Amino acid sequence: MNEKEMFALLVGLWRDLRDPGFLWQVVALAACLLLAWGLSRYGQRREFARSRTDHGVLRSFGTGSLKRVAFPLLALVFVLVVRKAFRYWHWGPISLLDLALPLLLSLALVRAAIYILRHAFQAGSLLASSERFIGMGIWFCLALYITGLAEPIVELLEQVTFTAGKQKLDLWTLLTGLVTVCVTVLVALWLSGEIENRVLANDKLDANTRVVLGRLVKAVLSVIALLLSLSIVGIDMTALSVFSGALAVGLGLGLQKIASNYVSGFILLLDRSVCIGHLVAIDATTSGVVTQITARYTVVRTLTGTEVIIPNEYLVSNIVRNESFTDSRLRVTISIQVAYGTDLEQAMRLMREAAQAQPRVLTDPPPQALLSAFADSGINLELGFWIGDPQEGTGGVRSAINLAIWRSFRDEGIEIPFPQREVRVVGSVPTVTSPRTRPDLAGQENSPAVGGG
Repeated sequence: MNEKEMFALLVGLWRDLRDPGFLWQVVALAACLLLAWGLSRYGQRREFARSRTDHGVLRSFGTGSLKRVAFPLLALVFVLVVRKAFRYWHWGPISLLDLALPLLLSLALVRAAIYILRHAFQAGSLLASSERFIGMGIWFCLALYITGLAEPIVELLEQVTFTAGKQKLDLWTLLTGLVTVCVTVLVALWLSGEIENRVLANDKLDANTRVVLGRLVKAVLSVIALLLSLSIVGIDMTALSVFSGALAVGLGLGLQKIASNYVSGFILLLDRSVCIGHLVAIDATTSGVVTQITARYTVVRTLTGTEVIIPNEYLVSNIVRNESFTDSRLRVTISIQVAYGTDLEQAMRLMREAAQAQPRVLTDPPPQALLSAFADSGINLELGFWIGDPQEGTGGVRSAINLAIWRSFRDEGIEIPFPQREVRVVGSVPTVTSPRTRPDLAGQENSPAVGGG
């Protein structure tokens, strides 16, 4: 390949610069770019106005991806039309238009790839480096095409062959297959992300159902994209049977717990025994509100603000106290002891009024005061009331009601007893006298023994 063939576009452009008709190419290309920019801006305004009233998937696609690739695609179409007209009517050289075509096509590909990456993955440093890598790769391929080096490089890669099983592959086929798989999977992830966002935004469906549908769509589309891309490359799908068998053995041995957590996660999402927003108690020390349910674990936010990550298998195989499974209302009890001489009807009325004064206490069913037991130091009374927001905790409402009861009892003179013990001595206490104080034993303490043998 000589120099003119390698740099065909650049050599042709340099040659046309000395042609008087080159100016018409510049004018035509500028008109195409200006017209494409104006139409893309006009379309963005109309699409934005429509998207404010309609937030569907198509509208989201129009305001997201279409506005990024509209300008290069429209300019590409206009340049193709003008290039065809130049050739048909022989208006002059077209080397500048030939050079603009791959530039506009590569710009559209770069913008589309970056948009798909940003919507398929979360923002981060890895995503930024991937965007730069994809952009550099597309521009590198464009440089090879413009300089004419693409064809000899492809021929060189096709000569590097190797055997994989019964198939004979070359390096060019392997690279094209890798690119095809990456592009297909990225498109599937982007499409599944759009569908998942649409499903999650549907308030008519249950929260767990929306999560299950979103995850299923992403998994199904990813598998379909992978299989489709492998088929396009030409890889025999029966070769995956060995891999699937090895994967099954791995799941049965090393990944048993992980697989169990994933299956348990789908069970929780489908049977809705634990849903987002439920107040659950896992054990004596862990209780809180379910804030997130993933395929592998569930996040419970305790009343102290700590987030506890619980494997889904634990929630399926152990007893979980769900305090808002069928009814979010929760009954709270407060025990108070009064003296035996207290007017019980008045004390119980004051307790009910203290509970009714709290805004968190429900009026249906109303608070109820009960006499629970006759204790040693006083009479035990119990106040029971219902709250509708147990996720906010019960410590605050208990403290407020106890404080109100204490103030009411103090104002009415009702005594809250404390444990007392009274010791009584029955009869006289015997006194112990020493020999010195007894007259009959006086003088015998140190006297010698009488008699003897």
